[in-house]
Amino acid sequence: MLRTRVLTAIALLAVVLPVAWSGSLWAVGAVALLATVAGGWEWTRLFGLSPLGVPAALLATAVALVISFAAGSMPAWAEASGQGLLIVAAVFWVAQALPAVLAARLPDWLAGKTVASLVGVLLLLAFLLAVLGLYQRGPVTLLSALVIVWVSDISAYFCGRRFGRHKLAPAVSPGKTWEGAIGAAVVVTLLALIWAAIASGSDLVSALARRGPVLVPAIVALVALGIVGDLFESLLKRRAGLKDSSGLLPGHGGVLDRIDALLPVLPVAELLLRWLA
Repeated sequence: MLRTRVLTAIALLAVVLPVAWSGSLWAVGAVALLATVAGGWEWTRLFGLSPLGVPAALLATAVALVISFAAGSMPAWAEASGQGLLIVAAVFWVAQALPAVLAARLPDWLAGKTVASLVGVLLLLAFLLAVLGLYQRGPVTLLSALVIVWVSDISAYFCGRRFGRHKLAPAVSPGKTWEGAIGAAVVVTLLALIWAAIASGSDLVSALARRGPVLVPAIVALVALGIVGDLFESLLKRRAGLKDSSGLLPGHGGVLDRIDALLPVLPVAELLLRWLA
């Protein structure tokens, strides 16, 4: 199992890193589109929806989005709609997903299949829009946002194993602890402060650091959002009686299992750069 997990991780990095540094928004868009559509299919499994509806809607809209970004021809109305989509996604993660995780149950309004389909499409499109927007600012901007999530995940795991005593959301994910979450926030914040002190580039941390006191609360908020995304997907899997969102990634589960923390973090990171940088 561990061998399979490691081999899959290496294969994913062998695709993601060269594409990220290729300078081709077409290539990045294609990979992000594939992840978005696959995530949409997994979303249908979590809610017992038709396996074609959400992926089809995502595919049609996402292709148009990638083409517009790659061609550099995003009209003003589409730009405004995109920002609105990012705001809607951010509000959902804070005002709906967070309370759902704390209560260990989904809100009643999300039980309907039509609403669940629409929410899945909106959240995954916001993720794709954020990937494209961050990458358009430069590969290092997107990678720095990804690194925040990756370092947070690793720090939470090791801090939780070493110091974990108090369960964070036992009814949703018994393995996660407050100590792990706090450790992740501390580690990522310290690394961000160190990076901000020695670098001044186009990455997310440097852009936030140029706004002075914004850096620390922004980093802590992004770490917290990543944890909410992870826990929310765990809640959906428990509700559906599934261990993983799918078996598309051997040893890792599904695409949603890999991008659950990115779904809230990337849209909010893109919004922060639009508003503050």
